[in-house]
Amino acid sequence: MPGDENITVEGVVMELLGTNLFRVGLSNGHALFAHLSGKMRLSLVRLGVGDRVKLEVSPFDLTKGSIVFKQET
Repeated sequence: MPGDENITVEGVVMELLGTNLFRVGLSNGHALFAHLSGKMRLSLVRLGVGDRVKLEVSPFDLTKGSIVFKQET
């Protein structure tokens, strides 16, 4: 359906909340919960506080997202 595409945003990991769950801060001051996407989990990518990441957020629930890429710093 048109309009069902995910929104891609960049953020910084602010807090580790448990198994594959993170609080990510965005540049506009908002924070949201995010989990690792399937490919990131299978590749055993590890994240820490301060890592820059790309997220996909559903337009229907802007408080949750999926981490799809870890940017090199």
